[in-house]
Amino acid sequence: MLVLLPPSETKAAGGDGPPLDLDALSCPELTPTRRKLAEALRSLADDVPASLSALGLSPRQSGEVERNAALFDSPTAPALERYTGVLFDALDVASLTAAERARADARLAVGSALFGLVRGGDPIPAYRLSAGSSLPGFGTLRGVWRPVLEPVLRESGEPVVDLRSGAYAALARVPGAIDVQVLAENAQGERKVVSHHNKSHKGRLARVLATTTTEPTSVDDVIDLARQADMHVERPAETSLTIVIPT
Repeated sequence: MLVLLPPSETKAAGGDGPPLDLDALSCPELTPTRRKLAEALRSLADDVPASLSALGLSPRQSGEVERNAALFDSPTAPALERYTGVLFDALDVASLTAAERARADARLAVGSALFGLVRGGDPIPAYRLSAGSSLPGFGTLRGVWRPVLEPVLRESGEPVVDLRSGAYAALARVPGAIDVQVLAENAQGERKVVSHHNKSHKGRLARVLATTTTEPTSVDDVIDLARQADMHVERPAETSLTIVIPT
């Protein structure tokens, strides 16, 4: 099973891996597009005001442009250690055993505006590029990635659980993927979409699916594993799941 995670805007600094080698990343079919975007992002960093504008950043975030300037020179870290934030806190890869981490690296992948898709163990540097950004000469990143990324996901042959947020899901559609929504339910039975808990519970589900010793292959497997982890899961449609959080 392949579990698609959204990236985070925030990235952990540092790393102990060698500088970025695009040829070392998973899905070599994506390498030409990755290279074009990475080189464009690195070149754009020479013009700080233009970078801030293209990336939707404020002058106080100029450090993010410095990261892009060092894209090919800075150390790398495995993707599951590079991304930070609520979802990745709940995933908590640092606490996994060696066997669990191996399964997580094999089953988890992160949708990326820069790399398209990275597997859990792929070595990447810190960078800043969001799905909604528009690099000069490229148009929308959705237009860049869809033609090359959708075939890769379609031809992988793996059942997919799609935990990506809307902007990243738009970079590549995955027909038949299991999509997951998180809703909060109050005492009156009223439900609403939440943000913080959405990321946290998706991180919990990703951890369950990544570490189980059995290989999940169906919607039913996902439901069973989530319920074993004391998650309240409903199935409103054939390939849609809802995690309900009482408030």
